[in-house]
Amino acid sequence: MPGRGTAGADHLTGRVEAALGAPVFVVHRLDQATSGLMLLALTAPVQRAVNQAFAERRVDKRYIAVVDGWVAEDQGCIDLPLAADWPNRPRQRVSLDGGKPSQTRWRVLDRTTLAGAPAVRRTRLALEPITGRSHQLRVHLSAIGHPIVGDALYAAAAPAPASRLMLHASSLCLAHPLDGCALNFSSPVPF
Repeated sequence: MPGRGTAGADHLTGRVEAALGAPVFVVHRLDQATSGLMLLALTAPVQRAVNQAFAERRVDKRYIAVVDGWVAEDQGCIDLPLAADWPNRPRQRVSLDGGKPSQTRWRVLDRTTLAGAPAVRRTRLALEPITGRSHQLRVHLSAIGHPIVGDALYAAAAPAPASRLMLHASSLCLAHPLDGCALNFSSPVPF
């Protein structure tokens, strides 16, 4: 999305519009530090239809993350309500009193110990956000004691810091809004 100042002048929608020579419409967003798939619409009616599909949870979104520590179970669901942390914007927080319902399914892909650092353990997770709250995956994983590696907002200083947020939007599946055909997009994980 366009941002403030010269740093915000270079953005995905601007690049796509320049390449196509036509406007595009944002369907959903990724946190700035998250890599992976972004879905844009070429017309406003398609944007509205896809936004409706997201709202009705008819879009299957999958992420891959590397988190600190070894997650004990092999799979699960985090069900913690989230709310804005107003004094600390843009942070979000778990709020049992008045937070919006938020659920994230997760599954362990592998557990590793960093070479040369036996005390540093990491778990690679497949994540499926059931709801789509701001920073949901980042807050949920931090709340269960396994923050995403490289997360400057929700992780304490890591014993082995990363050069980036280890969170990647790896797949999107939905029905095409005009003809109903299945659309499946994937993006290889760069870490």
